[in-house]
Amino acid sequence: MSDRTAIAKGSFPSDFKTMNRAIIDIFPLALAVVPWGVLCGSLAINIGLTPLQAQLMSLLVFAGAAQLAALTILGAVGPLSSIYSSTFVISSRHLLYSAVFRDHVRKSSLGLRCSIAFFLTDEMFAVTCAYMEKTKSFSAVYALSSGITFYLIWNISTFAGIIAGQHIPNLEHLGLEFAIAATFIAIVMPTIKNRSTLIAIISSGLSAVFFSLFIKEYALIAATFIGMLFGYLTKDKENIDE
Repeated sequence: MSDRTAIAKGSFPSDFKTMNRAIIDIFPLALAVVPWGVLCGSLAINIGLTPLQAQLMSLLVFAGAAQLAALTILGAVGPLSSIYSSTFVISSRHLLYSAVFRDHVRKSSLGLRCSIAFFLTDEMFAVTCAYMEKTKSFSAVYALSSGITFYLIWNISTFAGIIAGQHIPNLEHLGLEFAIAATFIAIVMPTIKNRSTLIAIISSGLSAVFFSLFIKEYALIAATFIGMLFGYLTKDKENIDE
């Protein structure tokens, strides 16, 4: 038996174990966004999209916050430029996520890189980074398994929202958007391991609340930069103290 054959046969149990680990890790976060997906599906129906169009939005766009923003603007008959600008700002955080994964996937095939990019979400990024910290290595099998699992549950919940939106009136007024905040809190809390991270989160959160009262359109951008600035300054101070 050649070494290559032995490696291939020996790697399958390991990959299967990694896949199971990824599914288990992402599953709680995937369930947490079910109300979010239901909201997206029902809102798409309520603004006039067909069931097929609504489902294709989750199948092809696959970006919860960006989808909600786009649907809200569409429902208000807003200009196309507003949809582009809003979704760009909301999705810009993925530039940071991709920068973290860049060195780990740069030598991979184009197909693998595109697949990881498509399935990259806040939730997939969070569990993959936790896995990397634990194992000290990046696993494409883990990243894709967690991403695909989340993708399937997101689309199932969107489909449920499409069905519900056709039979339950005013579904979007039931407060399902709480899942958005709850999901991000669940993602962020485990990452608070030092003072600089805590200060960055608190400063950005308070800034977002403050700016939303005066410059609502730019509150998210301003709060993001303020959080990064405070985190950076605090980190430097920690290094000096050490």
